[in-house]
Amino acid sequence: MILRLLSLLSAMTLALVVQTVSLTADETCQSPYMPKITGQEQFVYVWTLGMEGVGDESDKLVTVDVRPGSKTFGKVVNSHSVGGRHEAHHAGFTADRKYLWAGGLDTNNIYIYDVHTDPSKPKLDKTITTFVADTGGAVGPHTFYALPGRMMITALSNDKDNSGRTALVEYSNEGKYIATHWVPTDKDPRGAKIEKVADGYGYDVRVLPRKNVMLSSSFTGWSNYMMDFGQMLKDEEAMKRFGQTVTLWDLHTRQPKKVFHVPGSPLEIRWAWGDDANYAYTSTALTSKLWLIKEDDKGEWQATEVADIGDPSKIPLPVDISIGADDKTMWVNTFMDGKTRLFDVSNPEAPKQIYEKQIGNQVNMVSQSWDGDRVYFTSSLLANWDKKGDQNDQYLKAYTWDGKELKEQFEIDFVKEGLGRAHIMRFGSSELYTG
Repeated sequence: MILRLLSLLSAMTLALVVQTVSLTADETCQSPYMPKITGQEQFVYVWTLGMEGVGDESDKLVTVDVRPGSKTFGKVVNSHSVGGRHEAHHAGFTADRKYLWAGGLDTNNIYIYDVHTDPSKPKLDKTITTFVADTGGAVGPHTFYALPGRMMITALSNDKDNSGRTALVEYSNEGKYIATHWVPTDKDPRGAKIEKVADGYGYDVRVLPRKNVMLSSSFTGWSNYMMDFGQMLKDEEAMKRFGQTVTLWDLHTRQPKKVFHVPGSPLEIRWAWGDDANYAYTSTALTSKLWLIKEDDKGEWQATEVADIGDPSKIPLPVDISIGADDKTMWVNTFMDGKTRLFDVSNPEAPKQIYEKQIGNQVNMVSQSWDGDRVYFTSSLLANWDKKGDQNDQYLKAYTWDGKELKEQFEIDFVKEGLGRAHIMRFGSSELYTG
């Protein structure tokens, strides 16, 4: 009865959002349960890793003004340090978009910011330091994904062996622990159909409510993501400890249904937005492939490799991806060569690269506005994986896209500004809270 009620409430919430909110300008990777920014985003929040010898050396939330015509356009207008280095990584809004949850992969701390009282100056509202104990041993809070009244969090590891064996975790919007859902393994499939292997690894999570589907992807555990990148590449055992699965879940019951074999560490998951578009993409970091997860004509979900990203033999290391709101194009960043590539995905089963641009010596995250006119990039992957010396550029870069070329609007050098390593971005706007 409770699960049926949650299912009904989820459907009602989504219907209300779709009916009342104008989808005109926002990041295209956000939860469908969240209100969208109408018009121009005003601020970009950058969750930033502290860097030894740079500024206060601590992780921090950096606020950048992106209001056209503002005297501080393209400038940092606020920075809040959490003290210490926690391997700041990903962040996500609650479904009402009033709070931003941000996590540390090393210490497992979760920082909840009030971003609605004054969007130009987010205020730390609460810190959760009990994630491992709450969850029964999950480690490395990664993706923070909004569901009605609660936050779904993917973890990357566990406190038993520091491998990639991990779980999905739910908290209420108020920060109260609700449940842990361990990712299926060969030994404990939890009722899921297994294509080839179930490694139990985790990374990203995204949902398609009208199909009652949730997807989670897989990466690697604490023992790898906290290791020096060069050292890890030379460690044969470490290189075996990467995920090779995408798991299909029943959204409302949290029951795993199927484990797809997607070798090469599938990272970000992005659903298409069309009303009848029953498919999502992921990219594999180690094998440089685009994969399509799609419902077939019989109602069965399948995972298929559909395109190369760059030259896979050179291991460009695909990281973040961003599908356009019209489902026709998708940006794909590759960390090692510092490039972004634009794919034509109008035919979902045959993506074709149509553009590329050098963004920096390294590039990680990409966020595009809902209208596709503005694209933002940041640089940091992980503190021990970022490049060294002169190759370690750390930045936020903003571009306009006219359909043919990316044209730079501004760049902020995060090292020169004493901020650190720029990682994930989220858009903010005061218009969401002023009616």
